[in-house]
Amino acid sequence: MRIIFMGTPDFAVPTLRALHAAGHELVAAYTQPPRRAGRGKKLQVSPVYKAAEELGIEVRTPKSLKQPEEHEAFAALAADVAVVAAYGLILPQAILDAPKSGCLNVHASILPYWRGAAPIHRAVMAGDVVTGVTIMQMEAGLDTGPMLATLRTPIEDKTTGELTEELAELGAGLMVQTLRELEKHIPVAQDDAEATYAPKIDKAEARIDWIRPAAELVRHIHGLAPFPGAWCTVDGERVKLLRAEAVDAAGNPGKVLDDQMTIACGDAAIRPLRLQRAGKPAMDLAAFLRGKPVKRGELIE
Repeated sequence: MRIIFMGTPDFAVPTLRALHAAGHELVAAYTQPPRRAGRGKKLQVSPVYKAAEELGIEVRTPKSLKQPEEHEAFAALAADVAVVAAYGLILPQAILDAPKSGCLNVHASILPYWRGAAPIHRAVMAGDVVTGVTIMQMEAGLDTGPMLATLRTPIEDKTTGELTEELAELGAGLMVQTLRELEKHIPVAQDDAEATYAPKIDKAEARIDWIRPAAELVRHIHGLAPFPGAWCTVDGERVKLLRAEAVDAAGNPGKVLDDQMTIACGDAAIRPLRLQRAGKPAMDLAAFLRGKPVKRGELIE
């Protein structure tokens, strides 16, 4: 098929590569413009930009798709379908209507659950048992279009980072399979009454509140790992907790209960398993304690 690909972060790259490997004609890759990042604030291109260049695909980086000239340039590609994976820009109706078979989206949830910007984070933080990917026919609403295919996977104790990698691969395979039998797929309307929403993660959510129950905090920590990272202060230093386990222990919330940095919560306690100090790589608990000992009775804020 003649395909326009639209995506930006690492999550989208497996789908781009899978479409290329399946022999489809990728006529262009749309991705968000380069942004300044890092200590030097240098312009950095997106993961999709890098992958598309490597595959020899034309890359386009419009700041917006609202202008008529962008509509015309998009339509001129005469695509059979546009495949969208975490692109990050709103698609106007003129863009949605341009390809012969419309625009298909790889969404990282089992729709209609967790429509919106942060479906993986929200599923983990909410304590969902199962998540997955949905191939959806896009329309003007926010992730409201009819569904063509779904694939599920258990969440277990996975972090958002681990689930993102897994769902990216599952979504890539499911998209290739869906396109192979596109005419056989009957679109199924979503039940709006069942919908839940996954708003973008606010950095203010990342601060750990030790009053919360241990099980809830473990989900919070895993849901925000690796980005933006749930954090607390240890002896005045900001530290991210990237993995933790619940422990059957009790004490004043925020108080360290033993020499393994078990921290009391509103109910029970947690033990950090993976941590990250500012400006340093993530490390396991033993390595962290060698570099920054934490004493029993210390208060973590």
